[in-house]
Amino acid sequence: TDDIAMSMEAERVRIIAPIPGKGVVGIELPNKRRATVYLKEIVAHDRFNKAASLLSLALGKDTEGETQVRDLEKMPHLLVAGTTGSGKSVSVNTMILSILYKATPEQVKFIMVDPKMLELSLYEDIPHLLLPVVTDAKKAAQALAWAVDEMERRYRLLSEHKVRNIEGFNKKVEAMETADGSTPTQKPLPYIVVLIDEFADLMCVAPRDIENSVQRLAQKARAAGIHVLLATQRPSTDVITGVIKNNFPSRISFQVASRHDSQTVINQPGAENLLGMGDMLWLGNTSPNPVRIHGAFVSEKEVERVADFWRSQAKPVYDETILRARDDDDIEAIDESERDEMYDRAVQIVTETRKASISAIQRRLRVGYNRAARMIEMMEKDGIVGPAVGPKGEREVLVSSMGPDGPEVS
Repeated sequence: TDDIAMSMEAERVRIIAPIPGKGVVGIELPNKRRATVYLKEIVAHDRFNKAASLLSLALGKDTEGETQVRDLEKMPHLLVAGTTGSGKSVSVNTMILSILYKATPEQVKFIMVDPKMLELSLYEDIPHLLLPVVTDAKKAAQALAWAVDEMERRYRLLSEHKVRNIEGFNKKVEAMETADGSTPTQKPLPYIVVLIDEFADLMCVAPRDIENSVQRLAQKARAAGIHVLLATQRPSTDVITGVIKNNFPSRISFQVASRHDSQTVINQPGAENLLGMGDMLWLGNTSPNPVRIHGAFVSEKEVERVADFWRSQAKPVYDETILRARDDDDIEAIDESERDEMYDRAVQIVTETRKASISAIQRRLRVGYNRAARMIEMMEKDGIVGPAVGPKGEREVLVSSMGPDGPEVS
């Protein structure tokens, strides 16, 4: 490809071998003058306006100039990867705005997770949010755990009303309201979009909890009307694990650093030769061949104007139980019944290994990050370990062993 690019005086070249349905090899060359595809063009097109789904995403235009709109509801979850400057963040904004253009706060709700504290702050206080933009990794794990609980609650509702998905449930509720004119006991359920802007940061803090929650949502949340959109700058195998890949058949890769990263995201090379600034490869859940799309551009000023419009229409109604409920679950670690069963085993692990390690307790006892951290805090209160010191937060183990009457001091 480098030789072809040099002879054609092109910045980068992508080879398609073979072109689907033809016995030829394709060579994609970039135009010498780059055009800009604006979001306005895409949302004004009939393909977007006439799309019935509230979760229609205006992506951009393909190499033949055709408008590309995809339905998140059918994906049903989306993985987006790309390096700095590839256009990933702009594309995430176009996806959010696509939904905000179509859906009211009663129809679609967002859970936005932004560990970098920069990308999604523009959407703070819009009425579509279920809770303020989450920037803390521990709270993100709690929010994802709540989404799993909400998924299970919705499945119970669907079962009680003998419907297969959220669309059928909402139609049934609306029909009940129309039939007798009274207000039904149930209200239509909004779609929930769980948007994580930098997945790699979360995987560094609480990988087990985060991955388990994302896996459960990706496996069965579709019928419940909950959809996950993951974005990451670091598409390595320790971030995009096999579990994540298997449950996210729909993926978008912007320009990545290496052939290996491209293979990780879209199962084939090619994304390393993209041009950046919105140049993407879309891999759908129904086709093995990626489609090259020039992503739509939306400026930060436009994002602010849309967010300001929605803020002027209504104030957000946050669900405070989302994070509080998970805090209550963590507190159960200090209940006496839990203390007898789990706490003593955790103390035994710490005294045997002589290390007060949260990750070790997570692995050995198969508990979540928050619960393991809570056990370590309990040990400090009980005088079993010392306070965290140093940049790594290391703790001194103050007891020698776990005796029949409790910890024995060294």
